[in-house]
Amino acid sequence: MSGWPQGYARHVFDVLDSTLAEAARMAPNLNGPAWILALEQTAARGRRGRSWATPRGNFAGTLIMDRREEPGVAALRSFVTSLALYRTCVAVTGRADAFALKWPNDVLLQGGKLAGILLESVGPHLIIGVGVNLAHAPGRDAVEAGALTPVSLKSALGVDVSPEVFFDTLASEYAVAEQQFITFGFAPIREAWLQHAARLGEVITARTMRDETTGTFEDVDEHGNLILMTAQGRVAITAADVFF
Repeated sequence: MSGWPQGYARHVFDVLDSTLAEAARMAPNLNGPAWILALEQTAARGRRGRSWATPRGNFAGTLIMDRREEPGVAALRSFVTSLALYRTCVAVTGRADAFALKWPNDVLLQGGKLAGILLESVGPHLIIGVGVNLAHAPGRDAVEAGALTPVSLKSALGVDVSPEVFFDTLASEYAVAEQQFITFGFAPIREAWLQHAARLGEVITARTMRDETTGTFEDVDEHGNLILMTAQGRVAITAADVFF
């Protein structure tokens, strides 16, 4: 897939503190959906406020758009984005067998963590941040105990992909998935996502700040909840970190 999608603005910066922060700064003057790419980030952040620097060669992008739906519906765009991200990885490497999707919004490469997604709301806008280890992966000491080992496209597959090429491909793939989501709702996105889900049918653990639940990964429901079959029965989990 090639060509920038119609209706999406494109902004590329050499250095930013954070593409998420830049999206928030752009929000008051937004005239439509806009993608932001930083070739280097100095103050990036992820889930639960975790921070890191993004070195040159990796991908740091953010999409900002109007949030037209209720928060629960808008949150389903984590699946829209991760599906587009999966398709982008396949498109730039030709290796559909190497990638999988980890609930709720990580992309795995040969079992290691390649990419993550962060959704935030800023007033009437939705901000979707995407980070991908194209050329470099953090060391084990940069992730919490029990988390998956970070990997990069270059180290795992020997594939060199520039951030700009990845940016254009992701924007195109996202536009296709977004149109499907707007037109047909979550059902086809959910079905396609589940086809690439990591550890579906296997025992996993979902951990929050307060507790953890271990069970067989059965499904993702129509609200995007993780469905586990436990000794106490089926449990729907809205938000958690998943461990294998």
